[in-house]
Amino acid sequence: MKPKQKPHSIPKLGRPARRAVLVVHVTASASWLGLTLGLLVLGTTAATTGSAVTVEASVRAMKLFADWLLLPVAFLTLLSGLVLSLGTPWGLARYRWVCTKFWLTLATTTATVFALRPGVNSAVTAVAAGGPLPDAGDVLFGPVVSLSAYVFMTVISVLKPWGPTRRGRRLREPARRALQDA
Repeated sequence: MKPKQKPHSIPKLGRPARRAVLVVHVTASASWLGLTLGLLVLGTTAATTGSAVTVEASVRAMKLFADWLLLPVAFLTLLSGLVLSLGTPWGLARYRWVCTKFWLTLATTTATVFALRPGVNSAVTAVAAGGPLPDAGDVLFGPVVSLSAYVFMTVISVLKPWGPTRRGRRLREPARRALQDA
């Protein structure tokens, strides 16, 4: 017999499903981190080399990563994290570290769409037209900020700092009272 669920509650993931989604989430997150590290290396190469051929090859490779890999991996990370948070006792708004990861993932995904990709595209356009790299910041700033955010999110995923949110404390209170009354 299944336990009754509140009409507004989301069903929790079973152990096999939770593990599968966790593997997808960790793999996508690690891929996003690795892609960003690759973008940083390519951007650094483009910004520091004296060779026009190397600059062009670097920014074109960055464009391939940004156009074909970054967004699918970013959205997979966001979606799998959302499924994990909503389908497990961690919840989306119960713990500060989960909220922080969610908002940082959303912010970095948005920044990828509206800042990193346009910066890489403008660098490719300028270099392909025979000009120099317009601004090293276009190819360095996004990967540096993203990499910092991903490393920070990895750390808080492991350490789980800061405890529950006000909502999380409020939701735990009835369970504590039931244990004390038993």
